[in-house]
Amino acid sequence: MASMRDIKRRKGSIQSTQQITKAMKLVSTVKLQKARARAEETNPYFNYMYRTVSSMLSRSGNINHPYLTGGQSGKKAIVVITSNRGLAGGYNSNIVKLITGSDFEKEDVAIYAIGRKGLEGLEHRGYEIKMDASEVIEAPTYADASAICRQMLEQYAVGEIGEIYLAYTHFKNTVVHEPKLMKLLPVEMGESKEEEASNVLMNYEPTEEEALDLIIPKYVTSLFYGALVEAVASENGARMQAMDSATSNAEDMISDLTLKYNRARQGSITQELTEIIAGANAIS
Repeated sequence: MASMRDIKRRKGSIQSTQQITKAMKLVSTVKLQKARARAEETNPYFNYMYRTVSSMLSRSGNINHPYLTGGQSGKKAIVVITSNRGLAGGYNSNIVKLITGSDFEKEDVAIYAIGRKGLEGLEHRGYEIKMDASEVIEAPTYADASAICRQMLEQYAVGEIGEIYLAYTHFKNTVVHEPKLMKLLPVEMGESKEEEASNVLMNYEPTEEEALDLIIPKYVTSLFYGALVEAVASENGARMQAMDSATSNAEDMISDLTLKYNRARQGSITQELTEIIAGANAIS
């Protein structure tokens, strides 16, 4: 059985850790409120962008354009959005598992990392790290998303990569965060029932190629920026939950150690009384 001094030292250590987890939970809560508000404000725009472009392409007929047919390279670029810091539960590891558990061959994948935790996890598993833009996740802006997408689209245009994917954490609410792997290019043209019933084709001015050269990059950038905003909200939500759980666990451990300390103290007092009584009896 541990001594009273060891129990007291252990209890003090856990109480110090609990103060840290409480502080981190408060910080994450404040950041989550701001990130969630930002995500809720921007989500409608990106959802409409996705539906509008999908509807437009479904009415376009057969268009031979690299953004729709894919590049010649078999290389798949995956933009991986994680955090620069840990202590967020399974937030970062879930994205890494999403990549490693996919059907993609490791040799055919190039990682464009946004966040050091994802970069470190995938690099350790032997994936090629094509780009490190971890600083972007600290305060993502549309300009940052546009610059990264422009670089990737240039590589797509010259045939260095043939497909572009996006791995991020979708923010549903404070407690539900869903890892997602989305295909950005080539754009998949799905059809709804209403669109299947319509035979009216889309007309482009001036030409289909010129219109798609302008629309698709904005479409890809919009989805990418939306993913960055959702990832920040998901990260803070996951960290808030993790710190709340850690604080509760610390409370349980402190209660258990307090009980052990009281038992050890009671045992020590009983032993001292026994020794005093035995000594008194021996003298008499």
